[in-house]
Amino acid sequence: MSRTTISERGEARMPEDGAEGGTAGRGGPSRAPGAVALVVAAGAAALLSVGAFLGLYARPTSDDWCALWKARDMGVLGITSDFYLTQNGRVTNAFLTGLVYSDGMRGPKLLPAFLVVALGAALFLLAREALRALRLPFPAVATAAAVLVLEALLFFAGTRSYQVLLWAPATISHTLPSVIGLWAVLGAVRAARGGPRARTVSAGGALLAGTAVGMLSEPFALVGGVAAVAVGLMCLPRFGWTKDRYASTWCAAACLGLAAGLLLLSTSPGARWRRAQHPPEPLSAAEVGETFHDWWRVWQTVGGQWAYLGAVTAGVLLGLGTAFLGARARTRAGTRAPARTRPAAGPSRRPVLLVAALSPLPLIALASLAVVYGLRSGYGVTGWTYARTWTSFLVPLLPVLCAYGTGLGLLLGRRLTAPSDGAGPGGLLSPGAPAPLGPGAPAPRIAAARVAVLVAAGASTVVCVAALVSPVRDLTTATVARSLAWDRQDARIRSEAADGAREVAYRPLPIGRLAEPFFTTAYPRDWVAQCASRYYGVSRVTRS
Repeated sequence: MSRTTISERGEARMPEDGAEGGTAGRGGPSRAPGAVALVVAAGAAALLSVGAFLGLYARPTSDDWCALWKARDMGVLGITSDFYLTQNGRVTNAFLTGLVYSDGMRGPKLLPAFLVVALGAALFLLAREALRALRLPFPAVATAAAVLVLEALLFFAGTRSYQVLLWAPATISHTLPSVIGLWAVLGAVRAARGGPRARTVSAGGALLAGTAVGMLSEPFALVGGVAAVAVGLMCLPRFGWTKDRYASTWCAAACLGLAAGLLLLSTSPGARWRRAQHPPEPLSAAEVGETFHDWWRVWQTVGGQWAYLGAVTAGVLLGLGTAFLGARARTRAGTRAPARTRPAAGPSRRPVLLVAALSPLPLIALASLAVVYGLRSGYGVTGWTYARTWTSFLVPLLPVLCAYGTGLGLLLGRRLTAPSDGAGPGGLLSPGAPAPLGPGAPAPRIAAARVAVLVAAGASTVVCVAALVSPVRDLTTATVARSLAWDRQDARIRSEAADGAREVAYRPLPIGRLAEPFFTTAYPRDWVAQCASRYYGVSRVTRS
């Protein structure tokens, strides 16, 4: 999509998967970055494995009850029609819901593992493409560690871990769209190296994917639209960032698809019915002020979780690994001077590069404000508390923080791996200082500095990952305990229904701050209890 993306020149000299563990030349940087990254990756992977395994203990709650009986009795097309006509207009959401629940709870139980693998693979491949585009080495272990840390933070650092990972209605609406978006971007990057036909197919796919996502999740459609507009504008050839209009055309197609999907959704009978249940407040100065207040409370909650700093420290570790791997490659090639991986940006491109570096955080803040406004319009004054929707902007936020950390780690790593023989201007020794042992060997204090920086970055990341152990333990305890209690109650209810009972007793088993039967005292308004009775094939459920 850019000049560096299209060009592959010089890539063959960059070590990849096996290079991190290779034998460095004498005096080259140590293999410590790979070892430290391996420790970090193991810790984050352990947490994610627990989360994926917990999917097997997911049991129906809240919207699950309705999705189960509708998928069983109506089929995939029936539930799709029901969503469009009477629920919320989310056609893609309904279709995927019908597929996931088509075999009872088997789909929701396997969905968490699918999300962990699909999201991690997309982030890993995109990171590799980004490093290649910048003509930087690819430290596979450090990249995997950064990706695993980002996933662990996304799923466990927030206030709604159960909803974000284990509750299928939320993951379909707010986690899966991000996975689709990342794979669409990866496809666009791959197509940029192809011919005109590949690019045309990719742009057409962006249009279709955008339309589908627009009818899947309004929050992600808003976030994705803001990002696509910004990238499309920055990638116009007139700014010198790209040499053709492929990137801008792709972004325009994605925006058009998102707009078409949102239009189809908002004009549906189901969306009109939903708006009638909670008419949106007219836009006024007071309403805008309240929206900003809610938005600020969202970011106070996010910023109050210091574990998110792990995204930055994991990026620093990735940057250090990249710098040290590049230094080993230069040592093997017998190069003493630091190699420039790309020409310096000319004056005409510097403003665009500066905008590209500084714009992600303001854009994410703007997109999150749009999400908060949409939540306030759809759910009232408590809409901002629906933290499962925050995934839509946390998914881009965490890689951006990691990218900033990577840049910092790369600069620091290059400083620590610069020639230091005391003769050249790049050396860190003062004039007249004794030369290191052997050509190009690092001075002891530089070696100590490398170790200190690696230990600091690795330890900081481990501490952030360790902060997630308690939430994962609590999530595990609550999920497993509920599944055991639910299975016993489910067996009793099914036995009573098989014996001809028309009313059965149900004891609410709340989890993840989700609604259970009898969440309201007025039974006609208790949609959860009514869906539970339809699921069991009885006339009514009563409180046990």
